[in-house]
Amino acid sequence: MGKEEFNEDDDAKIADQEDENSEAEAAEDERDKRIKDLEHDLAVQRADFYNFRQRTIKERQETRKRSQEEVIIAILPVLDNLDRALEAANSEDAKSILKGVEMVQRQFVNTLENLGVSIIKTEGEKFDPALHDASGTEKVDDPELDGKIITERLKGYRTQERVLRPAQVTVGKI
Repeated sequence: MGKEEFNEDDDAKIADQEDENSEAEAAEDERDKRIKDLEHDLAVQRADFYNFRQRTIKERQETRKRSQEEVIIAILPVLDNLDRALEAANSEDAKSILKGVEMVQRQFVNTLENLGVSIIKTEGEKFDPALHDASGTEKVDDPELDGKIITERLKGYRTQERVLRPAQVTVGKI
């Protein structure tokens, strides 16, 4: 009886080990399948992200191009009026030419304002290095003019967000 029990116990242990081995193999197969699924999902996500980046870059380029075209379209009437002023220069006197050029200059400033660009104020204003570029100083006797802009050498322009070109100015100094 002892031998039969031993054989039955051995058989039970062997059967248990085989069950454990098959469960372990099944778990390993399931893990391998899950890893392959995750690797596939990762590859799909990478491809989607790459396509998204490419599409975004292309859209940005198209937006920039459209913006440039809109600015050019807004400026073309000013160029047309400059052409007209040059044609008039051949046939009219200096006063009417000057008046025409002044009108074109006003139109150009208005066009810039419509595009969100404004002229930076200078003369009489306190010098601000964020808006002005000091190209020199000028001796002044009045203490109120110390640190203030005396003359403008070149106009500066800005949008609400940033300075496009600082104004070149001369600053008063005691």
